[in-house]
Amino acid sequence: MILATNSSEVPFYFILTGIPGFEAFHTWISIPFCCFYTVSIMGNTTILAVIRAEPSLHEPMYLFLSMLALTDLGLTLTTLPTVMGILWFNASKISFEACFTQFFFIHAFSFMESSVLLVMSFDRYVAICRPLHYASILTNQVISRIGLAIICRCILPIIPGLILLIRLPFCGSHNLSHSYCLHQDMIKTVCADTTINSWYGLVATLFIIILDPMLILLSYVLILKSVLRISSHVERLRALNNCMSHILAVLVLYVPMVGVSMTHRFAKHAPPIVHVIMANIYLLAPPVMNPIIYSVKTKQIRRGIFHLLSHR
Repeated sequence: MILATNSSEVPFYFILTGIPGFEAFHTWISIPFCCFYTVSIMGNTTILAVIRAEPSLHEPMYLFLSMLALTDLGLTLTTLPTVMGILWFNASKISFEACFTQFFFIHAFSFMESSVLLVMSFDRYVAICRPLHYASILTNQVISRIGLAIICRCILPIIPGLILLIRLPFCGSHNLSHSYCLHQDMIKTVCADTTINSWYGLVATLFIIILDPMLILLSYVLILKSVLRISSHVERLRALNNCMSHILAVLVLYVPMVGVSMTHRFAKHAPPIVHVIMANIYLLAPPVMNPIIYSVKTKQIRRGIFHLLSHR
């Protein structure tokens, strides 16, 4: 047992929750969830296969897109076992070790999603504002270092939060509010002072979830200033169109995130199903929508998919 607890009775599992009030319809509800997970896995796998197979796509923009696809794939595979296990087999029990592992990967991939979108905004800034220096700034070596920095930035802040939570005693109800393990949900089952955990979680959230969209917004302010200097109306539209896929991906991530935050803050007494639906949208929307957005809006990706399918 990896947990250190001061309680006399050591709980061995948490109880996950499916769709409150609709337990009798879990089999039917599993159909759309299964479709979403299938689209996410197939879509992101296809994006990775296309980028790997097409030498012309071995450019910074598409290498960052492959990082985003890997992150979405990781987030999908992290939540899939427990969500579908509950809907298909009513398997609501999860061991402490498994719950902490899932908690770690969910938050790591969520932070990584935001970090990759931030790096992609920097890529768009360099491509539009400094096009002549694009290849010299974003070399393969620099991209590798950026990828390593993203991993460290997303994993290292979670480890102290994990250690702080593991050391606390868990008692009372072990029922969680979702079909997967989240820090803010697990901490409610602790029967001890969680002030340090709450403050650390707030700082980590501000460092990544709040800082990233502000920097993305700043990059687009600079991009817009550069685009407005272009005399040709057609060239302006072409420059903005190059950013459209990334803008949509940013909205797909941060709009549900804001919705979840607003629901937790201003709709605390709303029915539990509201919180469950918002949380599922937040975790499912980016992995499902990102490959669709980039396949539809990016001609090179669309052409690569056609080539891959025709070759097969």
